[in-house]
Amino acid sequence: MDNMTDSLLETYLFETNSLLEQLDELLINAEKAGEFTSDDVNEIFRSMHTIKGSSAMLEFQPLMEVAHHIEDLFFFIRENGTSSLTEEQKSELFNLMFKSTDRLRADVEKVENNEPLSMNIDSFVNEINSFLNELRAKDSDDAAAAPSETAQTGSIAEPPQNLPDMDAPFIVHVFFEEDCGMENLRSFMLITALKDAGLEFSFIPEDVETNSDTSEIIAEQGFYLAFKSDKEAESAVKILNTTSNIRSYEVIERPCSSQKEEAPVKEQKVSSDEGTAAPAPAAKQPTAAGHAKQSLISVNLSKLDQLMAIVGEIVITESMVTASPELQNVKLDSFLKSARQLRKLTDDLQDIAMSLRMVSVSGVFQKMNRIVRDMKKTLNKDVRLTIVGEDTEVDKTIVDSIGDPIMHIVRNAMDHGIEEDVQDRIAAGKPPQGEIKLSARHTGSEVIITVEDDGQGMDTDAILAKAARNGILVKPEEEYSRKEILSLLMLPGFSTNQEVTEYSGRGVGLDVVKKNVEAIGGTVTITSEKGQGSCTTLKIPLTLAIVDGMEISIGKNVFTIPIANIRQSFKAEQKDIILDAAGHEMIKCMDEFFPIVRIHNLFNMTEGYSDIEDGILIWVEASDKSYCMFVDQLLGEQQVVVKPLPSYLNNFNIKHSGISGCTILGDGNISIILDVASVYTAAQEMF
Repeated sequence: MDNMTDSLLETYLFETNSLLEQLDELLINAEKAGEFTSDDVNEIFRSMHTIKGSSAMLEFQPLMEVAHHIEDLFFFIRENGTSSLTEEQKSELFNLMFKSTDRLRADVEKVENNEPLSMNIDSFVNEINSFLNELRAKDSDDAAAAPSETAQTGSIAEPPQNLPDMDAPFIVHVFFEEDCGMENLRSFMLITALKDAGLEFSFIPEDVETNSDTSEIIAEQGFYLAFKSDKEAESAVKILNTTSNIRSYEVIERPCSSQKEEAPVKEQKVSSDEGTAAPAPAAKQPTAAGHAKQSLISVNLSKLDQLMAIVGEIVITESMVTASPELQNVKLDSFLKSARQLRKLTDDLQDIAMSLRMVSVSGVFQKMNRIVRDMKKTLNKDVRLTIVGEDTEVDKTIVDSIGDPIMHIVRNAMDHGIEEDVQDRIAAGKPPQGEIKLSARHTGSEVIITVEDDGQGMDTDAILAKAARNGILVKPEEEYSRKEILSLLMLPGFSTNQEVTEYSGRGVGLDVVKKNVEAIGGTVTITSEKGQGSCTTLKIPLTLAIVDGMEISIGKNVFTIPIANIRQSFKAEQKDIILDAAGHEMIKCMDEFFPIVRIHNLFNMTEGYSDIEDGILIWVEASDKSYCMFVDQLLGEQQVVVKPLPSYLNNFNIKHSGISGCTILGDGNISIILDVASVYTAAQEMF
């Protein structure tokens, strides 16, 4: 693909996915209300019209065909209203629309993955047409009795007063469908079609291929094509008549370009799917006014990644300059004042760069409405989904990673959590309708996402018994705390469901949730009370690019531990240390015993303290792992820019040794960032 085609495809995917997400939300709300409003019908019609046109432009035939037939269906509904539909037909229409959005979304995913589209859409199209024919048959009598609309007059619009300065006697003034979007790219595709036909012409705006701001200018003022002969203009008209998303056009003839008087209109034709003419708005000389009106722009995520990388380098360089050892004992009041100002500016720059990548979790949360809606019908359960804090913002990369984990948790709540029999809920003093609550909130540098249900809760005895049968217990059953028992649910292949269903019983689910969340530096915890319900909590970082870290030293080496994983640090005495049955060191803290991991032993370092009383213990937690790290000393907190490890280190399985990345400190030295969860795993494997 060339750059222009790539840009077209990227714009198409973004636009189509956005429209489908909006449609899902619209359909969910309309189904709850039991009715499509006139605004809903118009919105669906416009969305399908846009998807049809853009899919046709990129030659995605199956997508175009499906969108076209849904557009026909809603054109009929728009003209005849929804009041004539029976309750059964309304229900069928909702189901048909949900199937349609699923079908379109599946094809869009194939386009994203560069997979071939299935051309076998006849059965689905027939289903849409059958429903449309059913509606037409029902309203045929009313349609026959209805008075015919006023016939199109065919009058010719007055020529525009101010034509652009184009040195050609024949000008074709084109207007695209309202709200069709991507007007600049549609103009470019029209230019390509005209050039392929061998026509010579000029056009305004001239930079439609490279300037996305021209889209708004064309939407408001139209697109101008200039031809030197009437034959070429007529050839262009033939192409316009077969081009999608053309609302109207007019051919203006003038003897010469310098003539200032009004030119007569030679011909005007209008193409529209409704078969009615739309008059062309009065034309204006194209100006740059459209540029000032645009307050939002879309930016490729890779550019934001580059910006964050550069800002990170600026932060590191600023720290290296201001913390230079050569300046430590030198009194430079003016320099220190400027350094403080520089620090403030770099902090502001960093905050702005990070905010550009922040998006709300509303898109992910709203998708759960569809999951709950479909499962309600399949499982025959009456459940409502309550969403709180959907405006909470996190890094775009994080948002893209949490969709699947949240979907698994919501499915578990629907399938396992909410009672099968409504009488069981009533007997337990609960309302007949179950509730799943999905919420998000900020806490410092983390976002807390919780999925709660008011269902039957979890039976820890059954979980422990199943774990014993599967042979995955690592200590006697009586030594397991409630928290540890619930964490067994996140082991691979674990499921207490005896029956394999569409949604559960295969042992795949919470282990994937745990793996995906930990991959972005987050944690998963489960709490549950039998008969009261369950709550799954995700703690995820705001961003993966920058972390608040605690610098620690072992000998001359400096490591960074994410502060989000640190519970407490303290000095210990030798008498506080005990050994378990395998000879591993343990220490009692908060009435619990925790294993001790000596970092210098883990990384085979000869430097560092060996006496427990000389160093310091840091109590850390990650997911279901809780233990103490033994280090020499704490150096202090610091916000660090996370750098990925060099790719060649992957050959040494470095990420499973307890290292998640590295950062450059203010003095120019490198600090290894420790992965708290994998440090414990690596220590267990070693010892």
